[in-house]
Amino acid sequence: MNTSNTSSQVGNIASALADFAAGLTASEVPEPVWTKSVHHIVDGIGLAFASHQFPFAAPGLAGIAAAAGVGEGTVIGSNRRLAPRDAAMANGFLMHGLDFDDTHPASIVHPTVACLPAALAVGEATGTNWGELVAAYVAGMETCIRLGQSVNGGFHHAGFHATGLLSHFSAAVVAGKLLGLRAEQLVDAQGIAASTASGVQVFLENGAWTKRMHPGWGALAGITAAHMVQHGFAAPQRPYEGRFGFFETHMQAHANEVDMASIAEGLGSRWTILDTAIKPYPVCHFIHGCAEAALQLHALIRDPSQVQAIRCELPAATIPIVAEPAAAKKLPRSDYEAKFSTPFVVAACLLRGRFGLAELNDESLRDPSILAMAQRVECVEEQGSQFPKYFSGAVTVRLASGEVLTRRVPVNLGSGERALSREDIVAKFRGTAGIGLEDARVARVLDLLLSATPSTPVRTIAAALRG
Repeated sequence: MNTSNTSSQVGNIASALADFAAGLTASEVPEPVWTKSVHHIVDGIGLAFASHQFPFAAPGLAGIAAAAGVGEGTVIGSNRRLAPRDAAMANGFLMHGLDFDDTHPASIVHPTVACLPAALAVGEATGTNWGELVAAYVAGMETCIRLGQSVNGGFHHAGFHATGLLSHFSAAVVAGKLLGLRAEQLVDAQGIAASTASGVQVFLENGAWTKRMHPGWGALAGITAAHMVQHGFAAPQRPYEGRFGFFETHMQAHANEVDMASIAEGLGSRWTILDTAIKPYPVCHFIHGCAEAALQLHALIRDPSQVQAIRCELPAATIPIVAEPAAAKKLPRSDYEAKFSTPFVVAACLLRGRFGLAELNDESLRDPSILAMAQRVECVEEQGSQFPKYFSGAVTVRLASGEVLTRRVPVNLGSGERALSREDIVAKFRGTAGIGLEDARVARVLDLLLSATPSTPVRTIAAALRG
C-alpha cells in the first residue's frame, strides 16, 4: 500500500488518535476491555517485582537513580523514590527486564510496558484515581498496538525494536491524558515523540541489556513530551506522515507497505487490546509455538539420550531473531541470549518438561545435557503459518530407533481463543512476584489490584507496590 495515497485518504493520524484518547472516559471502557486491562496490569506489576531477583536489575536501577531527579515516584519493589519520569523509566525497565511481558501478536509490540509505567508515574504524581488511570492506559494501548499493527512486523525487519519505538508515542498519549491535555495538545505530544523514538536491535549480537531499557526510556520521553506541550512548546503536527515522518524514516525502503488507513479504523468500537497475549513462558514470543510443541513431546521421550535430531519449524520472519546465527544460538552466554535461542529453549523443554524462570538461571545455562541437546536442533521455515496473528511452531524429534515424533502448535498458548484465564494470570503473578515477596504480601497486592474500583486512589495502589 502506498503511504502517500493512504495518508491523504485518512487525514492526520495523530489527530485521530488524540481525539479518541481525549474523549475516552472510564465509564466508556467496555467491561471486557476493563477486565483484560486489569489482568495485563497485574501481569506487568508481578514481573517488575520479580526482576529485582535477577542480576540486571541492580546495575540498571543504580544508573537510573544516579541520573534521576528528586521526587516521590514509586519504583515497584524498591524503597527508592524518584521524580515521576525517572520512576517510570525504572518501572519500564523492571517490567520488561525478563521479557515475560505481554505481546500483541500482529503488531509485535509489548504494549503494557509501553503504557503502564507512564500511567503509574503520572497517575501517582497527579493524585488521579484508578478509573482515570485505566482509561489512559487503554488509550495508550490502542495507540501503541494500532501503530505497530500497521507495519506488519516491518520495524523488526528494518532493525528496530518496535516497543522501543512506539512506547514514546503511547507514553506521550497516556501522560498527556492524565495531565489533562486537550486533543490538539495530544497531537503535539505525539509530534515531539517522533523526535525521540528509537531502539535498535543490536542487542541481539551479544545479549546486551539495552532492550530492557527501551520501554522505560519511551516512558521518560513521553512524559517529557507531555509536559513540554503543557508549557507551550511548539511541535510537529504530522509526526507519522510525509517525507520526513516517522514511517518514512523508520521503515525506509518498506514505507510504502504501511497500512495507515488501519490505524484509526474502528477506534472506540474495535478494541485491539483484546487480542493481546499474556506470556506463559519467559522467552521471546516468537519461540512459544516451538516451546509448547517441545513440552508436549517431553512426555513421549522416555530416554533423552536416544534423541538424534530435532527440527524446529518457525515463521520465516522470526528466524533471524531466534535462530541465527545458528552456532551462537546453540550456546547462549547469558539468560538474555537464552530467551532468544530456539535451540536452547526447545532443548530445555524436551529434557525438563517445563520452562520457567529457573530454566534461565546460571545452573541451567551451564547444564551439559541441555547444551548437548541444543546442538542437535535445526531451525527451518514453517509453511502455512498464520504469523503474525499467532506465534506458531512445530517440533519434530528423530530417535535412534528411527521413530519420528512431531507436534505442531498453530495457535500459541495465550493468544486468541487460547488466552490465559484469570486463574492462570493469578498463578503467574504468584510465581513472579512470589520470587521475592512473602505469600501474604503477594496476596495483599493481588487483592488490591483485582478489587480496585474506579474511585480507588492511584497513590493507595502505588504505596502498596513499594519495597
